[in-house]
Amino acid sequence: MQLLLKKLALLTFPVFMLSGCESVDSLSQEEGLSPEEMAAMDARTHGAADSAGFRGSPLNDPKSPLSTRVIYFEYDSDVIRSEFQSAIEAHAAYLASHPNTVMTLEGHADERGSREYNLALGERRALAVRRQLNVLGGSAGQLRTVSYGEERPATEGHDESAYSMNRRVEIIY
Repeated sequence: MQLLLKKLALLTFPVFMLSGCESVDSLSQEEGLSPEEMAAMDARTHGAADSAGFRGSPLNDPKSPLSTRVIYFEYDSDVIRSEFQSAIEAHAAYLASHPNTVMTLEGHADERGSREYNLALGERRALAVRRQLNVLGGSAGQLRTVSYGEERPATEGHDESAYSMNRRVEIIY
């Protein structure tokens, strides 16, 4: 008897679970939704899609400038390199269009220099990115900064290749 009940439960459970679900197509037929309304509903329920077929948040689109989450700096500098300008503009536009989003800017330095100097340099780098984001549309309340100096290297090593990877600001949503 128990075996029969288990089999019955296994057979009826999927039917029971699916019986309450409506497809988006059935909703469009019942409610008379336009194709544009259907696309908006599909984006809300399944993630946004771009023309190349990417589905999901624009923050996760590998072809978007928003996928650039690390800004690199020259030695002993807090000047933002021109190659990162489009990424910063994209992040600022994203912040402006998503006012409840908060971003943390983590400043880093390579191991050269004293611990105190590198903490200050990491902070200057994070603040440089913050200023740029503010100018381009991000609000001050959306941006947090922290400096780790040389304490969290991206790459271990004692050569220019490693140093260049450690001179950075990481953008964390």
